Amino acid sequence: MSPVPDPALPGALWAIAHGRSAQPHDVLGQHVEDAGLRVRVRRPLATRVAVRFEDDVVVDLEHEGDGIFAGLRPGATRTMDYRVLTTWQDGVEHVGDDPYRFVPTVGEVDLHLINEGRHEQLWTVLGAHPRTYDGPMGTVAGVSFAVWAPRAKAVAVIADFNGWDELAHPMRALGTSGVWELFVPGAGEGDVYKFAIRGADDVLRHKADPLARLAETAPATGSVVTAARHVWQDEAWLEQRAASDPHTGRMSIYEVHPGSWRQGLGWREMATELVDHVVRHGFTHVELMPVMDHPYPPSWGYHVTSYFAPNSRFGSPDDFRFLVDAFHRAGVGVILDWVPGHFATDEWALVRFDGLPLYEHPDPRRGWQPDWGSYVFDFGRPEVRNFLVANALYWLEEFHVDGLRVDGVASMLYLDYSREPGEWVPNVHGGRENLEAVALLQEVNATAYRRSPGVVTVAEESTAWPGVTRPTDEGGLGFGLKWNMGWMNDVLRYLGEDPVNRQHHHTLLSFAMMYAYAENYLLPISHDEVVHGKGSMPYKIPGDDVERFATLRAFFAYQWAFPGKQLVFMGTEFGQTSEWAESRSLDWHLLDHAVHRRTAELVAELNSFAAAHPAMWARDADPAGFRWLDADDNHGNTVAFLRFADDDVVAVVVNFGGVDRAPLRIGLPRPGRWEVRLDTSGFDAEGSPSQAGVVVEAQEHPWQDQPWSAEVRVAALGAVYLTPATTTP
Repeated sequence: MSPVPDPALPGALWAIAHGRSAQPHDVLGQHVEDAGLRVRVRRPLATRVAVRFEDDVVVDLEHEGDGIFAGLRPGATRTMDYRVLTTWQDGVEHVGDDPYRFVPTVGEVDLHLINEGRHEQLWTVLGAHPRTYDGPMGTVAGVSFAVWAPRAKAVAVIADFNGWDELAHPMRALGTSGVWELFVPGAGEGDVYKFAIRGADDVLRHKADPLARLAETAPATGSVVTAARHVWQDEAWLEQRAASDPHTGRMSIYEVHPGSWRQGLGWREMATELVDHVVRHGFTHVELMPVMDHPYPPSWGYHVTSYFAPNSRFGSPDDFRFLVDAFHRAGVGVILDWVPGHFATDEWALVRFDGLPLYEHPDPRRGWQPDWGSYVFDFGRPEVRNFLVANALYWLEEFHVDGLRVDGVASMLYLDYSREPGEWVPNVHGGRENLEAVALLQEVNATAYRRSPGVVTVAEESTAWPGVTRPTDEGGLGFGLKWNMGWMNDVLRYLGEDPVNRQHHHTLLSFAMMYAYAENYLLPISHDEVVHGKGSMPYKIPGDDVERFATLRAFFAYQWAFPGKQLVFMGTEFGQTSEWAESRSLDWHLLDHAVHRRTAELVAELNSFAAAHPAMWARDADPAGFRWLDADDNHGNTVAFLRFADDDVVAVVVNFGGVDRAPLRIGLPRPGRWEVRLDTSGFDAEGSPSQAGVVVEAQEHPWQDQPWSAEVRVAALGAVYLTPATTTP
């Protein structure tokens, strides 16, 4: 129920006193009048209030009502620097500055770009920013606050520095932009704050800052004032990145859930332990599951509440910068999971931010995601689109990250995603495509590639949407890479069959080549495949442990050699046997056992081999880089193929059968001596005989459409790589 205005107090003053003013600066602060310079401040319960001006003149202020004091300096014809002298019941005079004497910290150009949805560095304008101003009475340090809440009736900053008083620091609305702003002298880094927003429904809500760059650690929900102080040391990395093309370069990705890789580590500890692990195993990139702050750890980070804040459970934003910097100095790229498809339902975050749906689409048929129980952004609203585009750029530019993996792209592209007839609204053409989401993704990709040369964007897109990795100027979505979910599902189904039955499912190994060049693909074995009852990678495979791990090693050789970049989830590299759980660390003790240790050694060897052989990756998206030798040996459960790049060539044979293939003739494109460079059977814990180092002579015996051929031995559940013997391993 609204308070009744006091007839003895003018309306504008009453609105200030009761937290209902949209223009407090029109009343508070200093204003030149015909009679002089009037200063008005609010100091509830003060016994005396005065103002000292820059020329040391002191003017006492009189109480006008409801804690508002005003006074006139006769004859003054200009505004001045001043300080407020306040005495309360303690009898001590307190000297303070006045927030309402400062001009807006957000300019007209910024406001125009925000409303147009084209402010690519939104984080430099909205949110909380420490600032200093020089003046006749000295330098003033404080924090400027700005927030977009277009339908709010009033907004105030509530914080540590004002005792969370909803009336202490009302903000001003900047024209019709929907942006509210206030500079608070004396506020600083480390202050916890929120916005008290009186919504369009006249309900007062305490909201975290959508542009907060640091959030309190859950269960606390405040935003924290912060400033970047990290001194970057990755100039050489960024120069090299800008001159390279990640789509044609080598990419072997280690996916990590920061909270459970090794529990108890912060960002800075990871900069040693995680970086060392990734480097030791030869991965080119690390992909971090969402680092954006989220209050509920079992969500794995996919229910975000603070899109601009690294997870404070692990340290400060500068601590996270330190981690990225450490990866770069070690020669490793950093990709972040990014979640523009939906956001968390926590009432103190983005939901009904100004009293009505604002960030979320107002129609639940478009604004609610039933699969995840979360809200969906209003992709067509310019300011919301700007929020998301700027957020993507923020992580690329402020944290120097090298790419974004966009989660749940299919859920964004289709209006009927996970919806029954009648539960969705067609687009303007009557179709099921979410045209606004398409435009958002295109803008994110095009802008990211334009502003940050050498980065990569990756789509987790599970359908056959055309042109996911086609450039935007050709009508595509503009991603650099797409997760090959079809390949992943096929090969996992195949591995789940007993070797004696695999002959009936052989096409699962080869079918992905039917569409391998429709997109630029990445081959993922992600966290989603080792959780929720799906079993760990070794235990997806039938047989005893010897057979399981032999098959897993052969699979790794197949994954690394098949066209497409590679991604494996943490723990998979050493054959973690239990399902992943976000609540505990990986089972690192397994590395004390030879079978797990040697599995990890194989992954490192595969990465080392790939680094030396561009044929394994340089033409992943070019049909000229691949040729089948034998895709149809279903009775032998074996596939064989060649990989090419310029003068480099690798012959690959993978035997998923339960018996050795010896001798096995394979076609070769060149004469001379060929050497077995890698044999996964050589990584058996029991020390099975390895063919690594064995040299065979190519015979002028045409085979498998190649002019030469040779006989090799491929162990049961094993794989071999061969290269011309003159090639440096």
